[in-house]
Amino acid sequence: MIKSPPQKYNPKGIEKNILKFWEENSIFQKSIDQRKGCKPYVFLEGPPTANGLPHPGHVLTRVMKDLVLRYQTMNGHYVLRKAGWDTHGLPVEIEVEKEIGLEDKQGVEKYGIKKFNEACKKCVFKYENAWVENTKRIGFWLDMDNPYVTLENDYIESVWWSLKQAWEKKLLYRGHKVVPYCPRCGTALSAHELSQGYKNIEEPSIFVKFKLKNENAFFLAWTTTPWTLISNVALAVHPDAYYLKIRYHGEVMILAEERAAILLKGQEYDILDGFEGKELEKIEYEPLFNFVKVDKKAWYIVLADFVTMEDGTGIVHIAPAFGEDDYKVGVKYDLPVVQYVKLDGTFPENVPLWKGQFVKDADPNIIEHLKKRGLIEGVQSYKHD
Repeated sequence: MIKSPPQKYNPKGIEKNILKFWEENSIFQKSIDQRKGCKPYVFLEGPPTANGLPHPGHVLTRVMKDLVLRYQTMNGHYVLRKAGWDTHGLPVEIEVEKEIGLEDKQGVEKYGIKKFNEACKKCVFKYENAWVENTKRIGFWLDMDNPYVTLENDYIESVWWSLKQAWEKKLLYRGHKVVPYCPRCGTALSAHELSQGYKNIEEPSIFVKFKLKNENAFFLAWTTTPWTLISNVALAVHPDAYYLKIRYHGEVMILAEERAAILLKGQEYDILDGFEGKELEKIEYEPLFNFVKVDKKAWYIVLADFVTMEDGTGIVHIAPAFGEDDYKVGVKYDLPVVQYVKLDGTFPENVPLWKGQFVKDADPNIIEHLKKRGLIEGVQSYKHD
């Protein structure tokens, strides 16, 4: 007998009835069992961390995942859907640090790594039940009874096994990569972790003069990170941009024509010469600081397509230790990597002028030092990501 539909549309009630029907009749499991022997389509969910509550963003991505899996099921695939729990990561550690009252990595080490790990294990499943209920409520079919858990030894051993297979097939190599780093936490950051602290900031941007070797002229570069100037080993220009040599306020400087028209608009300057960026390649200049030691050729002009004419001077200061694009250029030109920053974010002994200072705190001091030497053409506030 067909029941009459309700006179008033009640979407929440309909959803709950459907969910109840699915659960009471094991519809999810039946959808899998009916397709045993068919071509498999295996899904391992990118595991959430259960120390925080699910939010609308999680619902959106999980509904999209479920949509794909239902489509594959309807196409006759044997779709295995395995849940997982991510029990590692900085968000868990930071939450535990707050609960215990620890301020930084040194505090964790003093507290004791073993005790800290145990506290993290207890914290990591804090909202497991909420996640399970949310998974059911949105109709995301997933095997929650047999999840993979990243803290369990069988999972950890499977990762080591996978790495061993890659090593034996000669698919691993030793290299370097520039990554975001948190001096407070004492660890590198993933893109996801970095995005959680995202905000627009206002910082000083400076126009720095780099004196050409054997010529009384300067390359004019622009940077928003004065502290990285200590690690400067090259200046990058765009190969196809046009650059001018000008006389401005009694000094000879080189910068991009397009940027000169903007930066010096309404001001008087004499054009002495002009050339394409590619003509500047390998021209040498003097280092800003005489205490910097390198083991390879440094302090010359390199070419890079990422140099923009949207801001700055069309000349980019290159510090391979502190920028992804900088590092790639460094590899291309075999530039030295000058890494004069300690893990706590302070300058070491071999930066005598600012040793012990946190790098960002040293920015004003570095700017003032360069001003006294006549190497700062201008300082502006700059809002950026």
